[in-house]
Amino acid sequence: MTGPRHFADIDAMDGDTLRDILEGAKALKKARAGKGQAAPDAGAPLAGKLLAMIFEQPSTRTRISFDVGMRQLGGETIVLNGQDLQLGRGESVADTARVMSRYVDAIMLRTKSHAVLEELMAHATVPVINGLTDLTHPCQLMADVMTFEEHRGPITGKVVTWSGDGNNMATSWIQGAARFGYALRLACPPELQPSDRAVDWARRHGADVSVGSDPEAAVDGADCVVADAWVSMHDDPNSDRHNMLARFRVDERLMSRANADSVFMHCLPAHRGEEVTDAVMDGPQSVVWDQAENRLHAQKGILAWCLR
Repeated sequence: MTGPRHFADIDAMDGDTLRDILEGAKALKKARAGKGQAAPDAGAPLAGKLLAMIFEQPSTRTRISFDVGMRQLGGETIVLNGQDLQLGRGESVADTARVMSRYVDAIMLRTKSHAVLEELMAHATVPVINGLTDLTHPCQLMADVMTFEEHRGPITGKVVTWSGDGNNMATSWIQGAARFGYALRLACPPELQPSDRAVDWARRHGADVSVGSDPEAAVDGADCVVADAWVSMHDDPNSDRHNMLARFRVDERLMSRANADSVFMHCLPAHRGEEVTDAVMDGPQSVVWDQAENRLHAQKGILAWCLR
């Protein structure tokens, strides 16, 4: 008997499977043309299925996109936070996983600790989806690749630049370089470099990943420029991060060094004037709203794969 199909991280899956999920997401998006958001997909492939969504952190895009996506596929959702569960009163993650597996068909978790995700997967008998941890954000990476390819064609062989904190989203971009075949240049302050473990893993798997601290050099000739918030929910807001990251701000001058047809990406929420200026965020190269929409479609592809 095989175990459940978890969607844990980009590095936990092979490139062919990830590509199949993306192609499924693209087909689901295309099939919705002209339909209202509430209309179910043809055949309602997940009719009768229930997704539990657990949030240890606030969420806009993850919560709404998974909820709407599951409903469009014909299923239903239940939303829980840490205060709703006995987890907050000492029940183990393992016991919670065992109980929830008797009630629902899949679990999506947004957690402060990657270890919680791993323990949940180890003991759940239904699929578990990583909706974000302190280490990675794979659902967003899937939406980002989907968005790039809608605008600029296959991402394989293209150059992606990350400018800013080497955070959980940066780690998913690093893992994606090995699975989708793009070259990744990361420009980060010396104090906020990306995970050595992730970079080493990606290089062992043939990825072209470079890490430095010069955003201008990293952006030169890029096909895609990516930024993210300087202070994430798990970071200390009183640290010196703003001073460390000021020269990594994506403004018109920095963006002009990328290829003329490059795109700008941000997973949102954005702090305008910090990691990105209004001129770039609202400019002709920005695809941030398409990214946000594609969270819905990419996650529908993930849900369909997990519950196929």
